[in-house]
Amino acid sequence: MQKTFSVKNLIILAAVVFSLGACKSGGSSGKKKSKSSVTGWNYDDKNMGNYHVSKMKYPKAGPGLVFVQGGTFVMGAKDEDVMGDWNNIPRRITVPSFFIDETEVANVHYREYIYWLENTFAGDTTVMAKALPDTLCWREELAYNEPYVEYYFRYPAYNYYPVVGVSWQQAHDFCIWRTDRVNELTLLQKGYLKKDFAKKEMRGGGAEGSFNTETYLMNPELIQGRTKPKKSELKDVSGKPRANVKMEDGLLNMGYRLPTEAEWEYAAYGLLDQNPNPRKKEGKSGEELISNQQIYSWSKNPNGLRDNRRGSWQGKFLANFKRGSGDNMGVAGGLNDRSAIPGNIKAFYPNSFGIYNMSGNVAEWVQDVYRPSTPTDGEDFNYFRGNKFDKYYKNSSGEFERDSLGHLKKTAVSDEEVKNRRNYQHNSLSGYLDGDSTSGAFYQYGVTTLVSDKSRVFKGGSWNDRPYWLSPGARRFLEEDQSSSTIGFRCAQTYMGSPEGAGFKEGNIFGKRKQNSRKKQ
Repeated sequence: MQKTFSVKNLIILAAVVFSLGACKSGGSSGKKKSKSSVTGWNYDDKNMGNYHVSKMKYPKAGPGLVFVQGGTFVMGAKDEDVMGDWNNIPRRITVPSFFIDETEVANVHYREYIYWLENTFAGDTTVMAKALPDTLCWREELAYNEPYVEYYFRYPAYNYYPVVGVSWQQAHDFCIWRTDRVNELTLLQKGYLKKDFAKKEMRGGGAEGSFNTETYLMNPELIQGRTKPKKSELKDVSGKPRANVKMEDGLLNMGYRLPTEAEWEYAAYGLLDQNPNPRKKEGKSGEELISNQQIYSWSKNPNGLRDNRRGSWQGKFLANFKRGSGDNMGVAGGLNDRSAIPGNIKAFYPNSFGIYNMSGNVAEWVQDVYRPSTPTDGEDFNYFRGNKFDKYYKNSSGEFERDSLGHLKKTAVSDEEVKNRRNYQHNSLSGYLDGDSTSGAFYQYGVTTLVSDKSRVFKGGSWNDRPYWLSPGARRFLEEDQSSSTIGFRCAQTYMGSPEGAGFKEGNIFGKRKQNSRKKQ
């Protein structure tokens, strides 16, 4: 029996066909295109150049990171300066919001880095020698620490203990490697690298066959194994899927790095717990108040070393440190901090930002070059010492080149290039106002001082330090190519967007209401 369409069905069918046609042509029922408020041109319109503007998005924390809401705080000494160094004079500064590692980088994480290098740069002893931690840092003239020399870094019992024996330079290199692996994974998952890219990379790919974020962004042609997905919202000028991802697409991680001294100290205090009424959601107001001054990184009993709240943990130490001469762990049957050497990276309470062991366990490298007068000289916004401005190197043919690790080569910006700038006139500012001709202070390393342009700050106190060094305001230094059994590190990442984080607006939004307008009574 042949079916026939009723008039009603024909009307419905015609409406559907018209609707589909309108959608396809971008008609009134189709998806409305966003447009430029300065030119009127449509975005993502192949008839108008197909300029793509990613949706408004805030960067997400990379693997292992937590969000730290920035703000103002008093940086520097919170206790008597018993060392008489006068290198941490208190001063109010502002730190923008950022991400930082929840824990210290552990042995298992650093071994993952070593494993990647061993396979990607197979047989290259120079690369391995540069990256391997110095396990001999455990040796002492009058102590039997050979078991730690042999086993601490590699034995599975210590997988999640903080890596030590890592110099500042090695920690810096680890951050670059970590950035590259996170971004490589993103491009693999999005279809911008071939599926077997990582496999080939770790079968002796070397410098030419490995992925590096800066190389990919500056000259993607140097990255072997690129491809493009069949479907993507990222289109070229012809409306076809684009071959490369750009930073403005919002897909790539902005990069892991060592935290600045100011960021590290601010994150350590976790001042949210000292605010009696912080803003927890949009539309609500918060207090501008810090109720207690902290000496250490924990918020409960902020000036003491033990948990003072009633319960089974009352009286327990809140960090892994050395209580006194010859007492690193307490008495058998009642070990006080239950750690003889560095302990598990998630032992003890995290602070209000969710960060573990900012006081004790291991001291940690930060990004800054050390100078005793920086607390008084540094800017009060984004305080940092150690700027050295570079640019990407190009050969005589105007081409970028990669170094032995696959990173783009860089060269220093000359003073001649910046001499007419108003905000800076030198490419290296490590000694600015404290170690240059302007200051009249000069550091003769090994003659009159141990301070140099390679001296890097470390913070936080360790398993073998007395309580004084556990205060985040305390600061010490070591040469960037040296290491210790008491120093580890954690990574940070820059955050861009609303300072209160995702889900919050930026600024006080009053809408279109005029300031002097009033509702009629």
